[in-house]
Amino acid sequence: MVVIGKKKYQSGEGAQFLSRRSALKKLQLSLKDFRKLCILKGIYPREPRNRKRAQHGDTSIKTLYHKKDIQFLMHEPIIWKFREFKIFNRKVGRAKAMKEFGALRRYLNNHPQLKLDHIVKERYPTFIDALRDLDDCLTLCFLFSTFPSIAHVPREHSLLCRRLTVEFLHAVIAAKALRKVFVSIKGFYYQAEIKGQTITWIVPHHFSFEPQSKNEVDFKVMSTFVEFYVVMLGFVNFKLYHDLNMFYPPKFNSPGSTDTKLVDEEVYVSERIAALNSPLSSVNNATPAPEEELDTDQFPTEADPSQLELSRIEVEKVKKLKTLFKGLKFFVNREVPREPLVFVLRCFGGEVSWDKMLFVGSTFDESNESITHQIVDRPSMTKQYISRYYIQPQWVFDSVNARQLLPVENYLMGSVLPPHLSPFTDMLRDQTYIPPEQRALLDPEFKVKTAKDDSEESEAEEEGDDQPEIEQAETILEGESAEATENDISEEEPEITVTKTNDSESEQERLKKKKGMVVQQGQLTRENPWEKNRIEKQEYRLREKMIKKKHRNLYKSMMQGKEDRAKEIWLLRKKRRIHDSTEKEKRKQMRKEGKIKNTA
Repeated sequence: MVVIGKKKYQSGEGAQFLSRRSALKKLQLSLKDFRKLCILKGIYPREPRNRKRAQHGDTSIKTLYHKKDIQFLMHEPIIWKFREFKIFNRKVGRAKAMKEFGALRRYLNNHPQLKLDHIVKERYPTFIDALRDLDDCLTLCFLFSTFPSIAHVPREHSLLCRRLTVEFLHAVIAAKALRKVFVSIKGFYYQAEIKGQTITWIVPHHFSFEPQSKNEVDFKVMSTFVEFYVVMLGFVNFKLYHDLNMFYPPKFNSPGSTDTKLVDEEVYVSERIAALNSPLSSVNNATPAPEEELDTDQFPTEADPSQLELSRIEVEKVKKLKTLFKGLKFFVNREVPREPLVFVLRCFGGEVSWDKMLFVGSTFDESNESITHQIVDRPSMTKQYISRYYIQPQWVFDSVNARQLLPVENYLMGSVLPPHLSPFTDMLRDQTYIPPEQRALLDPEFKVKTAKDDSEESEAEEEGDDQPEIEQAETILEGESAEATENDISEEEPEITVTKTNDSESEQERLKKKKGMVVQQGQLTRENPWEKNRIEKQEYRLREKMIKKKHRNLYKSMMQGKEDRAKEIWLLRKKRRIHDSTEKEKRKQMRKEGKIKNTA
């Protein structure tokens, strides 16, 4: 009797994975359509445990997909839409070649449309799921909103991304959901909290677009992602506006001014919406939906009281943060980036305006006496008002991150700004470098050395160098004499005199016992630190040997990460010491040059 078993690679990883060529053959799609379908459906290549077994003995590196993912794609109706596009392009090309313009016009009017609504609903069944995956969506949409009409990026995509991102910013302003801001070389980092979900995205700086000479970026792939993200962001904006009891698409409370007669009304309204400086109207002219009051959950008595107290403090801080700039009026100069400042200030209750000749949407002029702060980014101004502060833009971002209005003395016009610290570092995590300025914010008792302190120290050092050597020697001799007298006093012991009497031997024995009953001072046993360190290391090695074999590689990677973080902290501290020393030397040199000029 012959037993026929399974052939090789018919089970296990050999039967679970497919190469990209096999997937294309199975789906009967081109590589371009297959890539687009995978991006829209969220299917990505997989990495097998044993690549040689998954590739049926082939040792070369191939792009592998799971067999179940390809079977999942086979039932997607978009595949039929791709085939319709293929037939449409063939018909249009034939009509052009045959110069059948009537048929060509009919084909173009019946152009097939690709709808992605069902894919958004399939990938994100709930609104919370969509919010969790909103980081990349917002970052890419904000990036495409700054693009001009270039190859593989239609102008309609850029305009639609711009409209949707502005609508999202209005929703964040209405909900007062912004929590953190950071300005870096890449752009503006924002972090908002919506429905308990933390969303972080990047908005690029507003620079002019520079065309790339090399095709290093695949805009086809990015535009495919944007095509899906635009539909997703539209659904998210609609849900956010509905929860905030506002109209979607957004509308204004008050009708447009008389200036709308001079320009197109739709263009004027879109520009006012893009200005982010006007409140949007709510449904039935009612007030917007009330903000959700943050309240801590009441847990039973076995909950940790310290954690409850920390959560209560955090709720109070967030409640104060929402009205940080309430009652303050800001005027933005023309050299300052307008959109990020207007967005941040309005998120926390501030009123903003700018020159009405610069852009649409200004609410008050520069001559208004009720302005409390004017944001400038220039060394000086010819005309200044006494009733307001002239500050630099960094004060706004640092105040938001500190969750309090910082003193304006360090941010005045023309002054050297303090370092702009990132709020995204986790201070509660171990092995984290904390700059001195951040420590000063966390600990009020800690003081950062300033230029004034350095100058005082340098003056003290110079005075110390000029001090005569005789006075130093006298102080040293006085200290030695005082130490000698203290040692003499400590070495003197109380003398016990015993009078000898010839009364009886028992009296002598009693005195001897009494003398022996004196309490003696105990001696401290000194520990050998080298021996103690050796024993601790030995015990640590023994504990390491007790780690299970399956967890040993994980432990090694954890220890390697710990060493890397320690090295990074050491390098940052060294960099800070070098920076402080060079700055101190510069100030010394400038002070010496100033003294020489004064004496001359």
